Order: sequence, then C-alpha cells, then structure tokens
Amino acid sequence: MDGRIIHHLSVITDEEREILSGRKKIDRNIYMAGDRDIISGDKLLPHGKNIMIRPHTRFIHFPEHTHDYVEFVYMCEGSTSHIINGTPITLKKGELLMLSQHTKQEIHPAGKNDIAVNFIVRPDFFHGVLSFLGNEETPLRRFILSCITGERGAGYLYFKVADVLPVQNLVENLLWLLITNPPNKRGIYQLTMGLLFVELLECTDTLEFSYEAESVIMKVLRYIEDNYRSGSLNEIAGSLHYNHATLSRLIRKKTGRSFTELLQEKRLAQAAWFLLNTDERVDDIAELVGYGNMTHFHRLFTECYGKSPKHYRDCK
Repeated sequence: MDGRIIHHLSVITDEEREILSGRKKIDRNIYMAGDRDIISGDKLLPHGKNIMIRPHTRFIHFPEHTHDYVEFVYMCEGSTSHIINGTPITLKKGELLMLSQHTKQEIHPAGKNDIAVNFIVRPDFFHGVLSFLGNEETPLRRFILSCITGERGAGYLYFKVADVLPVQNLVENLLWLLITNPPNKRGIYQLTMGLLFVELLECTDTLEFSYEAESVIMKVLRYIEDNYRSGSLNEIAGSLHYNHATLSRLIRKKTGRSFTELLQEKRLAQAAWFLLNTDERVDDIAELVGYGNMTHFHRLFTECYGKSPKHYRDCK
C-alpha cells in the first residue's frame, strides 16, 4: 500500500492520546447517541455524506455493539481481533470484513502498528452500485440488498483477499479518494465501489460465514456455479446431508428463489456470455448450458433478457 496512505492513517489521534494517557473505556459521546450500544452514523458521518473512512481507534477495547449503518473494516497493516455474532475473527493485512446494521461486534485493543480503516456507509449509498451486481443471486448481492432494506440477519461477509491484487488496488483507490476528497466525489466513490464489488463477486471461495444456514447457502451457490449444466437439488442435498424438502425451504427462505430458479439464472447468464464472447451456434450454446429442449431455452432466454438469443448476440 502507498506509504502516504499508511502515514496518514498511522498518525496518533486526539482520541488515542487520551486513551494512552489513561482512559480505560471508549468515549460514548463520540460513538453513541443514547444509552443503547448502537454506534450512530449521525455521530460519525458529516451531514449530507453517505460514505467516509475513519481509522480504527487503537489501544482500547470496544465492547459488544451494533451499528445503524453498514461498516466495512479493511486491514492495512498488522491485525485486529473481533468477535462477530459470537464468532472470533482475526482480521489480517489485506482482508476485508463487511458488517450489516444489526451485526454484533466486539473488538479487542489494537496495537500501534495495527492499522485498520472503517468504511462508514449509509445504506442509501448502495442504490448507486446495485447495477454492478447484476441479477444473479450471490452472497454479496443478497448482503447489499439486505442492508438497503434493513433486513435483520444479513450478518457479515469476511473476504480473505490479501492475495487478490485487483481488490487490493481498488481498496487503495477508495482510501486515496476518501483522503484527498476530489470533486465529483459521490460519482467516483460509487463507480470505484461498484468495481470493487465486481471483483469480490469472483472471490466467493474466500468467504466465511457465521451461521450454518448462510454457510449452507454459500455451498449451494458454489455448487450451482460449478454444476449449472447438470446439477440437481437431490445431488446437493445428499452431499450436504440435508433432507430434499428442508434444503428447498431453506434456499427459498434465504434467497427468495427456488433451487430451479437459481439454476436457471446461472444457465441463462452463462448462455448470454457465450453469445457475446463466442461464435458457437445458438442451439449448441443451449446444450452447453444444460438445455436439451431448444424451444424451452429460447422462451426462457427471451423472458429473461427481453430479446431472443440471436437478437441479443446481434445487439452486442
């Protein structure tokens, strides 16, 4: 990471000086608006702003709390120890932790060289980046939609992406933008965050979840990603040791779609990619993505994309 960014984030703040001078607890007046253990976006975000960064305050324990905004924690140097919904997580250099509004978080004291930043984000900010996430069901898209609607249970996403260079570059760009405060800030923030989300969509194998249900859904989505051509609910239910009907209900509850609908979304998205990026015949593409009935494929594709497969390719 650029040394100028690290230098900017490493400076001992006034709050940290007070802690080093002997204060033993966080100053609730900085973070909370009332008696409840909810950190307030109105306290941390300047009026009218939907996103900002704040260096994580070191040297002190943050007792269990929630937020009324969405928080991303990015580890620039060193590590920090968190307890998220009861699960211990050690966030290491280059890793990213996303917390929804209702997620419970506790943070152990960080040392001088443990440099983390908190992205403080109001849910309204994400309306501008939804288009980057497409219509395919993914853990990241579900998380963002849950944050926008304020749905409880969205939990957290923990990305172990220290070795993913595009992610590291985009986070560094965001930090630089938020530090330098350029003109047309909102549009640049949303574009850069959108590009970051596009990269994170490809990093599902780095994700960790807190609850069994979320973990199961993650495995189902990965299964569909790898087996969209011939995958079946019976097969994935058997491999997860789940009853067929129970897994079906869980998928519907957590994603709002059936297994068949998720499978169909993936097949059609893959067909669209083949149409735009290869010269394969339309009927051959249909077979490649798992459709033996050409009439059925043409009807589903047209319903999904508003164009026939041939017209979709011709419009590229």
